[in-house]
Amino acid sequence: MEYKILIVEDDPAIAGAVCNHVSSWGYQGEVVQDFQDVMGRFLEWKPQLALLDISLPFYDGFYWCRKIREVSKVPVIFLSSAADNMNIVMAVNMGADDFVAKPFDLQVLMAKIQAVMRRTYDFGNQMHWLEHRGAVLNTEDTSLHYQGQRLDLTKNDYRILQTLMENKGKVVSRDVLMTRLWETDSFIDENTLTVNVARLRRKLSAVGLSDFIHTKKGLGYIVE
Repeated sequence: MEYKILIVEDDPAIAGAVCNHVSSWGYQGEVVQDFQDVMGRFLEWKPQLALLDISLPFYDGFYWCRKIREVSKVPVIFLSSAADNMNIVMAVNMGADDFVAKPFDLQVLMAKIQAVMRRTYDFGNQMHWLEHRGAVLNTEDTSLHYQGQRLDLTKNDYRILQTLMENKGKVVSRDVLMTRLWETDSFIDENTLTVNVARLRRKLSAVGLSDFIHTKKGLGYIVE
């Protein structure tokens, strides 16, 4: 099944960039052209997810979110530069599943879309991204993306970061990390793990993620 995403955004440059990006990941993107009849296009096209700006011609995104919720439970993500607490609370109260502030990184947006789609449609193994604090780990090519920068990771870098991001907010013991690294063709002991984590931290710091991995003394490591 090809999942369809309806893009309700009146800035042609943003709408086109988002449409092209979701299409590159195997989704079918559709940009609304008639902002007086968003629901007409929604009902005709039957998307699996809607992306809504707040500021739109004729009626705002909150109005269209309410209308969508009257007939459908498909996930809705707001895209807006008006990312103050009141608008975020209003979006959630209207039934939105997530809120992405402009300007945004397309890779972060894709991570959010896939997370919402996976929760809604049980994608399982089709999840290709892990996201935390704006950092996006691509599980297909083992690269990390942050604020427009790409960081290519070694096999050990990737295994450590993947394990920590899969368990974000939870302490991962050194034994667990060594077990994951032991799956590579390298011998991993306590000192080797310490060296690998230190090297990964230096790489993360170079792209602006200096406090991404925290040490919990006597327990292990955590991203939070």
